[in-house]
Amino acid sequence: MIKEIQVKSVLNKHKKRDDWFLENYTLNPYSGCSFNCIYCYIQGSKYGGDHSNNLSIKVNAPEILIKQLKNRAFKREYGIIVVGSSTDPYLPIEENLGLTRELLQIIYRFKFPVHIITKSNLILKDLDILRKINASANLPSDLKTKLNHNVIVSFSFSTIDNKLAGIFEPGAPSPRERLQTMQKLKEEGFLVGANLMPVLPFLSDTEVNLDKMIKEMKYHDADFVLVGGLTLFGDKSTDCKVRYFEILDKYFPEISDKTRKLFRNSFYPPKNYQQVLSERSEKICRKYGIKNNII
Repeated sequence: MIKEIQVKSVLNKHKKRDDWFLENYTLNPYSGCSFNCIYCYIQGSKYGGDHSNNLSIKVNAPEILIKQLKNRAFKREYGIIVVGSSTDPYLPIEENLGLTRELLQIIYRFKFPVHIITKSNLILKDLDILRKINASANLPSDLKTKLNHNVIVSFSFSTIDNKLAGIFEPGAPSPRERLQTMQKLKEEGFLVGANLMPVLPFLSDTEVNLDKMIKEMKYHDADFVLVGGLTLFGDKSTDCKVRYFEILDKYFPEISDKTRKLFRNSFYPPKNYQQVLSERSEKICRKYGIKNNII
């Protein structure tokens, strides 16, 4: 079901810049997501319902964004806007609706830099606006010596295996499409990378699988690779934790029990798992000469 909603605010400001994605602001044109990724942390009761079946369009987002960015620009509070922090800005509906495109035009007007996070090749239709933003936006002064771009685009992956992706990301474009689109954007001169977030325990987080994924990212000209573990929330039927284990029981029963033991009663894997994952990914990034951060 698709709903039209009115919002009072569309631009969210952080108290401090995010270390990973470098954003000072976040912006989501849509609420909910038709890609229906099983592991998605916005699924279920923690964030207010089954977002895969309730896609909302923020129809007044352009007029609200003009007011908010006009105020920020007047105060010269320039910072990177992450577009797509919780919902992909290039869902299939965007092809005809063009809401993300309209918001990017406003961002260009007020000269803010952007970091777009997506799984979709629909971003290619907005190359003209992204080129303009890249050429004219105002970076925060402390980033000017560290970044040579005003547009960052990162593509999200949990795996590059098409079979796995079809199970865990049933509505999303294929990993191959994402890799090809990433390479095209690099050819256009943007700063591009991959968010391996989340890697899937015992499926795509092993050293062999991470090596394969990071090698592919390097081959497709990624500037950076960010790696993060899986988070699972909730105990209701629409919650990502319940849905994820249902999928494991159905398709991968051999790892279902040990995945449950990994999470126990927590939303996150234990610290030692996260430490091993971080060290493993850093080592592989060094092997292929690719950064494991944006700057």
